[in-house]
Amino acid sequence: MKLSARNQIKGKIMKIVKGQTTGHVHIDIGNDVVVTSSITNEAIDELKLKKGDKVVAVIKASDVMVGK
Repeated sequence: MKLSARNQIKGKIMKIVKGQTTGHVHIDIGNDVVVTSSITNEAIDELKLKKGDKVVAVIKASDVMVGK
């Protein structure tokens, strides 16, 4: 898979929680860090995502805010 996005983090799906139209995919990226992605149920089904799958979290944002 080739993408222009440079923020690609490998991980493993810990849990998938489907809602009415969208689901939350919880991805363990190591060191007790979990990234959660909100995607459509249709995308979850099309990608055939399931617990334990190795995936890549692709983060594409025009702005990143930092607060303190």
